Amino acid sequence: METINHQSVQQFTHLELIAKQVVEGFITGLHKSPFHGFSVEFAEHRLYNTGESTRHIDWKLFGRTDKLFIKRFEEETNLRCQIIIDDSSSMYFPLPDEKSGKKNKITFSAYCAAAIIALLKTQRDAVGLSIFSETVESHTVAKSSSLHQKLLYHQLENLIQPYDIKVHKKTSAVTALHEIAEAIHKRSLVIIFSDMMDSKSESEEVFAALQHLKHNKHEVILFHVVDKQKELDFDFDNRPYRFIDMETGEEVKLHPNQIKENYLQQMSDYKKELMLKCGQYKIDFVEADINLGYEQVLMPYLVKRTKMM
Repeated sequence: METINHQSVQQFTHLELIAKQVVEGFITGLHKSPFHGFSVEFAEHRLYNTGESTRHIDWKLFGRTDKLFIKRFEEETNLRCQIIIDDSSSMYFPLPDEKSGKKNKITFSAYCAAAIIALLKTQRDAVGLSIFSETVESHTVAKSSSLHQKLLYHQLENLIQPYDIKVHKKTSAVTALHEIAEAIHKRSLVIIFSDMMDSKSESEEVFAALQHLKHNKHEVILFHVVDKQKELDFDFDNRPYRFIDMETGEEVKLHPNQIKENYLQQMSDYKKELMLKCGQYKIDFVEADINLGYEQVLMPYLVKRTKMM
């Protein structure tokens, strides 16, 4: 007689429970969706019917014609969202530390993604998941079924297995984002989780790839996932360290103070350029410091989005 594979069942519970907890708290607090109304595209006008909501009346057209028309939108009730996660080796920094309980960048991203998936499922919206490093490792198109949701959770679970620390997986965000942009055939809300540490391309090429998504009429949110303390502030004691590039394996031994000033300047310049370009392309930039915990990054952002409605 076949028995239930409890390990197989368990793989769907961890992120699912966390996601449910976050979403229930958020919806209870706000009583409305942070995403509702986003990523809809105007289709046509129709005459206003007495008694219906005046929310979408085109008042400018009324001023010209003296008639009431309602704006109709494509996919008025079903938002499509594609979540994109960078799975390169740099996203597995810092290495797991059971004593501190600190999570790495990939785990932070997976938890955020799980909460967003649960939220969109609650709203009956479609969500897909793309994972990339040097290439697009997987691209799951947006759907809204419960079975599909569990499939996405399973993919997220695979990213955060403690025994599976991926090394020497380089980033090629440029190639991957261009490919994903072409694979998303309907206008969508695209949410990217990445440290944007592309190991092959110049910054202008990375920005061009982001612009490709905007050119295809997608709304884009970039969660810039970093360990602010170590990666941006370079907060290390001034003693000898052995720094290892997780993507190339290259090693260097030095005292942090030898390079700190130059390092901080370069990181600051790159971050400013990234934020500037996102502003120019109307890409929503979110600094996601993993030290704050995913709830303390995601929840305020969702609240902000809701207040913008």
